[in-house]
Amino acid sequence: MWVCCEDMLKRSGAVPVTFLILAIGFLSSAYPQSADLVLCDRIAADPADPDKPADVKGTSEIAQSDIATAIKYCKIASASSRRALYELGRAYAANRQMAEAMSAWRKASDKGSSSAMVELGVMLGTGNGVAQNPAEARKLFERAAEAGNPRGVTNLAALSGGSTSDPVKARALLSKAAETNSAEAQYQLGLMTAEGIGGPKDDVAARGLFEKAAAQGHPAAMERMGAFAQSGRGGPQDSSAAKSYYEKAAGLGNEDAKAALKRAECPYVIKDKNGKFVTNLCF
Repeated sequence: MWVCCEDMLKRSGAVPVTFLILAIGFLSSAYPQSADLVLCDRIAADPADPDKPADVKGTSEIAQSDIATAIKYCKIASASSRRALYELGRAYAANRQMAEAMSAWRKASDKGSSSAMVELGVMLGTGNGVAQNPAEARKLFERAAEAGNPRGVTNLAALSGGSTSDPVKARALLSKAAETNSAEAQYQLGLMTAEGIGGPKDDVAARGLFEKAAAQGHPAAMERMGAFAQSGRGGPQDSSAAKSYYEKAAGLGNEDAKAALKRAECPYVIKDKNGKFVTNLCF
């Protein structure tokens, strides 16, 4: 029974939550904790969480219909899993139970969850549901960044007005995170490498980082790959590949990619007598 159900649990999102709940009944006698964690991961895992297993897809937002189920099973699984504690916080936050979310994230953070550190830092930095505390938020982002979490690095930069006080260290931290195949870290490191921030400027290396992140479905990295392929920056010029990258990124909602496709359709720029942009002329 375990082999059968495990196979079904590992399939795509087509497996309904109702089936997964029934599977808990079959698995609970021999695997009480792992079954709860399987369901918790299935409906509440964060795609960007470094703790997330590679075979778990995750969801950017927990579906409204899954929130109660997520809270129930993540709470059970959280007794022995910091990842489940973090996911429980996500479920509480989705249900607008911010005090409960903060409590879960504090516990997960104490156990070393860098994603929980980031979420807790965001709450304290913005004052969302709690008293604003930028100093504590900074400490949490620093801890997450030191642990290799790319969101920790970027949020730390945001608290510093758009750039960390030590761009060399920020680039080193992102390099560490990028080694874990984090698409966000690869993208952010690509930006720094392309601009020569915190280290040498290297278009070839930047393009390689964008390509890796794009292969994982990162929309902004796809847009950057489109721009690099279009101009031949860091590698061969390829208009067909550029258009493909732009289309994929635009399909995922990236506004810069949409604008790039629009410019391709309307390449002629009309300016006024002062040289200011008026409109694009399409053909």
